[in-house]
Amino acid sequence: MLGATVSPYGSRSKFEKAVRHVNQNTKVPLQEASSRTPLHDTYGIITPSSLHFERHHGGVPDIDPATHTLTIHGMVDRPLVFTVDDLKRMPAVSRIHFLECSGNSGGEWRGGSGETETDVQRIHGLTSCSEWTGVPVSTLLRECGADANATWVLAEGADACKLDRSIPMNKMLDDAMVVYAQNGEPLRPEQGYPMRLLLPGFEGNSNVKWLRRLKVMNQPAMSREETSKYTDLMPDGTARQFTFDLEAKSIITRPSAGETLHGPGIYELTGLAWTGRGTITRVEITTDGGATWTDAELQTPVLRRAHTRFRWTWKWDGSEAMLASRCTDDTGYTQPPLMDLIKIRGTNSQYHNNGIQTWKVASDGKITNGNRA
Repeated sequence: MLGATVSPYGSRSKFEKAVRHVNQNTKVPLQEASSRTPLHDTYGIITPSSLHFERHHGGVPDIDPATHTLTIHGMVDRPLVFTVDDLKRMPAVSRIHFLECSGNSGGEWRGGSGETETDVQRIHGLTSCSEWTGVPVSTLLRECGADANATWVLAEGADACKLDRSIPMNKMLDDAMVVYAQNGEPLRPEQGYPMRLLLPGFEGNSNVKWLRRLKVMNQPAMSREETSKYTDLMPDGTARQFTFDLEAKSIITRPSAGETLHGPGIYELTGLAWTGRGTITRVEITTDGGATWTDAELQTPVLRRAHTRFRWTWKWDGSEAMLASRCTDDTGYTQPPLMDLIKIRGTNSQYHNNGIQTWKVASDGKITNGNRA
C-alpha cells in the first residue's frame, strides 16, 4: 500500500520509544526539576534536541524573539543592546560540545537515591552533546570595548528566577559563545530560546539560558548559584567554589544497569567519555572490577570538549562480571574510582562526581549498579 504523505515537520517512527526520564520524586515544583537523556538509547555522540536533558530553576519562559534583547554593560566603553536579528547578522561559528549538569551522578556520593536511580539514564542522564551555532562572546565584548582591567562577567537569564552566574573573563575571551541554534535549527525553549550562553567544558549551570544580560566587572558577584549552591562542602568545613571545568568522566551505556543479557556470547560494550579540560585520549575497560584493564576503541570524531563514543568487544562466558570504564584526557588526568573521590571530598556535596561507574552482571545476565554492591 502507499505510505504516508510528506509532513511539515518530521517525526520519528511509532516503533521508537526512547524518552527523557522526568524526575517526579522531588520535593520541589516541576518548574525546578529535571529530565534526563536516555543514554542507553542514543548512538554516536550527538544527542537529538528532543532528548537533550533539561534542568530549570523557574520553569521554561515563553519568549518572543522579536522583543528579546541582550544587554552588555558595566566596565565597557560602549554599553550596547543586541537583538536576536543583530546576532544572526554577525559572523557565526558552529561547534560540537557537551553539556553536563554538575549534579549529574550526584546520588552516587551517598549510595544513590533508593529505588529511583537504578539505571544509566536515571543515574547519569544529565549530560548531552549537540552542535551549537552562534557568535563568540569575544566578538561582542570587542564591539562594546571591554575594559582591560575587567576580570569577570556576570551572565543573567530572563527566566522567572533570573538565574545568574559569574564567569571569568579569560573564559569569555576564549571559546564562550552566545548561541541561537542547536543541531541545525533554532534553540528549543527548554534549551534557552532565543539565545543562551555556551561555555564549553564548564558546569551546566553556568551556561545561562534565555540570556538577557552580560555585566562586565572586576570581581565575581557571589550570587546564590555560586555560594549556597553549586559549591562543594569539604570534610573540613571549607567550601570548594567556582569549580567550572568538568573533569574527565566515562560511562558504559550498553549494556548497563536495568538490562539483562540473553546468555553467554559476544557483546559490544559501548559508552561515552568526555572532559571539560580538553580531549579524551584513552578509554579502558575492565570486566573484573578493576583488577585488569584493556584499551577500548575510540570512535571518530574525537573532539575537544565533546562526547567521545568508545567501543569494545566482550565475550561473556556466563559468570559474574563487574564492568566499568575509565578515561584519560590530554592533560594526563585519569578518571578516579568513586571511593578515592570520597576520601578527599567526603559526602557533604551532591556536585561534581566523575568517579568510575561499575555495573554488576549476575550469572543470570541481570545487570545492576555495581557501585552499591
